[in-house]
Amino acid sequence: METRFASCSCGQLSAEVVGDFVRNSVCHCLACQRRTGSVFGQVARFPRENVTVKGKSTEYVRTGDEGSSATFHFCPVCGSTVYYETAGRDGVGIPVGAFADPNFPAPTVSVYESRKHCWVVPPADAEHYD
Repeated sequence: METRFASCSCGQLSAEVVGDFVRNSVCHCLACQRRTGSVFGQVARFPRENVTVKGKSTEYVRTGDEGSSATFHFCPVCGSTVYYETAGRDGVGIPVGAFADPNFPAPTVSVYESRKHCWVVPPADAEHYD
């Protein structure tokens, strides 16, 4: 079983994941663009029991367009988001960039494509949602 390690920029907050993700997606919503400082966010979701978090985090709760809330856990030292949990959903989402692994698999789902920057091209074989 594969083990992956994600961390913030300074290393104070980290997550160790055992096993594979259950979903690997990119989100083009404006909130993800603002949260990441990039033009989309890519997140891999793992079963909660497969994730071990170490370090201290500060939480930020955001309500999404459809009314559900997500609690983002970020490092109080460097500000990097390392994981989040969505109310009513099982699992833990970890931004793929926190793994710092250029071999991480491509996303299989792309959401909020109506807000996607015109030059971004998600994988053709991914599920696509406006």
